[in-house]
Amino acid sequence: MALALIETGHCNVDLKPSPIEPSWIIEGNPEARSHLLSTSACGTATTLIWSCTEGKFNWYYDLDETIMVLEGSMVIESDGLPSKRYGVGDVVFFREGAHAKWHIEKYVKKVAFLRQTNPVGLGYAIRAINKLKRVSSVFGGRRAG
Repeated sequence: MALALIETGHCNVDLKPSPIEPSWIIEGNPEARSHLLSTSACGTATTLIWSCTEGKFNWYYDLDETIMVLEGSMVIESDGLPSKRYGVGDVVFFREGAHAKWHIEKYVKKVAFLRQTNPVGLGYAIRAINKLKRVSSVFGGRRAG
């Protein structure tokens, strides 16, 4: 089955329970919910909507994750960084291997872009192949007249 080249979604979707690892919860009873919006053809990148109610918890990142806050706010702490409140419109990037303490005072909803990291050498090779594809498609479409 071929994947659509363009997919659309909306932030106002029904979110399904997506429990936080119980051992990560520091305080309260945070209830997380999510909805998968898209997955890349290679399966290494996904986009989802995620929300959570009041509580404090640890989060350990096993993928690169970029978030944009859609509703509410949260305070994030991490080793070496002072705690900071993030709210609607703020964008935060967490590298694979990061650890953060989240404190959601009431509610937060975010869009998250998750990406599996590749070894540096493989990343260079992928970029080179993609550049060759772009160049060949530009010249491949032209014919001598």
